[in-house]
Amino acid sequence: MRMRPTLSWTPTEDSSTAVASLADVEEVVAAGGVLVLSGAGLSTESGIPDYRSDTGSLHRHTPMTYQEFVASVDGRQRYWARSHLGWRTIARAQPNSGHRAVAELQANGYINSVLTQNVDGLHQAAGAAGVVELHGSLDRVVCLGCKRISPREELDRRLRAVNPGFTAETSRINPDGDVELPAEAVRGFALVDCADCGGVLKPDVVFFGENVPGERVRHCYELVDEAEAVLVLGSSLTVMSGLRFVRHAAKADKPVLIINHGPTRGDVHAKGRLDMPLGLALTELARSLA
Repeated sequence: MRMRPTLSWTPTEDSSTAVASLADVEEVVAAGGVLVLSGAGLSTESGIPDYRSDTGSLHRHTPMTYQEFVASVDGRQRYWARSHLGWRTIARAQPNSGHRAVAELQANGYINSVLTQNVDGLHQAAGAAGVVELHGSLDRVVCLGCKRISPREELDRRLRAVNPGFTAETSRINPDGDVELPAEAVRGFALVDCADCGGVLKPDVVFFGENVPGERVRHCYELVDEAEAVLVLGSSLTVMSGLRFVRHAAKADKPVLIINHGPTRGDVHAKGRLDMPLGLALTELARSLA
């Protein structure tokens, strides 16, 4: 299945849903069997911006597409130079109260599964178990030739070795680990190939326009089928990779609740949407159910 390279979505009157309260969310979560689907909005309180809020990165940044990455050496050079800096910020990020509340709710038996569109590993760092990373993770690298998976730390060491004078700095990072750099800072950045076969290295994440592995998608559908309800956290559901699971749950008459800043593409399928800071909402929810 292919993740559509949809970067924006315009709400309509037909896409609205009821306004939910925290009590509505608590009622559904208290019954247990909840599947959580999280997006970039959950990590903003950890210092990682989202894509589509009023201050989201799409207002100033176009994410790398799979097609550009595989077709263009210049595109790969630009991506790896910028990501070389951005990954260090992602790696230093710490889970926030929302991540910790999700882990607590899971430990207390309310949440069965956690699917995340995020590539920052913060759910796992907070203690959540069995997290399904829909779009992969920035802490791994894959060779497009031999398919070898290697740690990002290994690539970081190799890139540092071949770029000893690379001293560019940035103050702005994007959810995919990319940062903004002027063209002159990117020019001359040296790439490295797979240490085993000499193939092209790519972060083990799903770029816009790239296939989400079919086996992973099937597993997620099975988790939705096993769940009693779906709770969406911090996702506009603009891309089909997350929206399809909300549609699947709604079609099976499973309640869907959304906590997100602003409308989402999945609102029409939801029982209600709560517009409330995620850290606050999830912390209060975990406290109420403790």
